[in-house]
Amino acid sequence: MLYKFLFPSKPDGAAASTILLIVRIVFGVLLMNHGIEKWANYQELSTAFPDPLGIGSPLSLGLAIFGEMACSMAFIIGFLYRLAMIPMIFTMGVAFFVIHGNDPFAVKELAFIYLVVFMLMYIVGPGKFAVDHWLGKALTPKKA
Repeated sequence: MLYKFLFPSKPDGAAASTILLIVRIVFGVLLMNHGIEKWANYQELSTAFPDPLGIGSPLSLGLAIFGEMACSMAFIIGFLYRLAMIPMIFTMGVAFFVIHGNDPFAVKELAFIYLVVFMLMYIVGPGKFAVDHWLGKALTPKKA
């Protein structure tokens, strides 16, 4: 049993998919909390929120909330997984490289951690325990 744990022959098996599910839940909920905080304080934040894209503070805040809340929910359940991750990766990239670009690393470390985890999760995929996996199976034509 220990051998199978240390040297899995099926990296896409149930154990790996369980770990991916746990990572999706943990990091999705953590990022969603940031979005909920921004949403709860929208009125106060919308006037002073950074506008790195030049589209206005309220719209920049709205896009950050979308990336941190709606996309986190899709990330957690694995629905349109890679599509949902694009705004999450973009938001963390802007936070790390633009908003906190000149700050000490300790200030921008959290954005960097999210960015790395989300980029790795984008590459690896959601695993078997995701809505996309079940949709893919349902939409795949059956061989006669």
